[in-house]
Amino acid sequence: MPLVKQKLLAVACILVTALVWGLMWFPFRALNERGVSIPMTSLVVYLVAATLGVAVFRDVFRRQFRFQPVLLPLAFLFGWCNFSYTWAVSEGLVMRVLLLFYLSPLWSVLFAWLLLKERLTRQGWLVVVLSLAGCMVILYRPGALDGAAMLSQRYEWLALSGGVAFALGNVLSRGAKGLPVPVKSATIWVGVASMGFTSLWLHDSLPRLLTITPQGWLLLGILGCTLLATSVISQHGVSQLPATQTMTLMLMELVFAALSAWLLAHETMTASEWLGGALIAGASLLSGGMTRKPEPRPSANLETP
Repeated sequence: MPLVKQKLLAVACILVTALVWGLMWFPFRALNERGVSIPMTSLVVYLVAATLGVAVFRDVFRRQFRFQPVLLPLAFLFGWCNFSYTWAVSEGLVMRVLLLFYLSPLWSVLFAWLLLKERLTRQGWLVVVLSLAGCMVILYRPGALDGAAMLSQRYEWLALSGGVAFALGNVLSRGAKGLPVPVKSATIWVGVASMGFTSLWLHDSLPRLLTITPQGWLLLGILGCTLLATSVISQHGVSQLPATQTMTLMLMELVFAALSAWLLAHETMTASEWLGGALIAGASLLSGGMTRKPEPRPSANLETP
């Protein structure tokens, strides 16, 4: 395939990924409103994706899968990241959830500094400033300076914690470069399904799975297949494009989400949310060169002539 066509295909893959995630809130919210709770949806959809993923990439798992301890925190962090995101968009304002979630570059800086000993570049400091400014603009409410809570809604805490989990998971994932992509993806899917199962078990709601209608099971299966297909095509795009271009294209998720929330849920953004979103989007665009690795110390063993 000619190089130009390869690049165009890669761009299309990233845009399709952004479109899917920009619209994913709608079926999750629709199912929740019809009695299929977020834990039920998370358990079934991600279990379908994990099962199909292992079946499709069984050769990769058979040849390369080796259990590593890092898989456990990755399953928990990425599991909570996706679970909290779908929970948040099911009950909160879609764009507010997305913008708070997109603060993840800010948390990535912190975790890379704490865990990987990476130091901030000037660009990294700019990311921190823009992210914090965007966060303050979005969360500010009249009376906040007098002690009013800036985070007064559960979905806001869910979105923020999901972004933190996503950032920490990405930092830990960088230290597990030997893991094949299908293994990492299956770890995420199993993690989300586990979150759904745990929530249902704690609330004695597992029997409610039997109340799902055939149409509901069909939609859940389609969503699971969609997630698997999206993961495959997104990895093709990521492997072909520079990281900065990928991040720029993925920001289209915000556009797709804003349009779909306006058309399907009649949600609109305030001026402060537009400004905060612009600041956070700018921070995301600059997030590729946030940190630099520490310089190696000079060896104490000097050679003698």
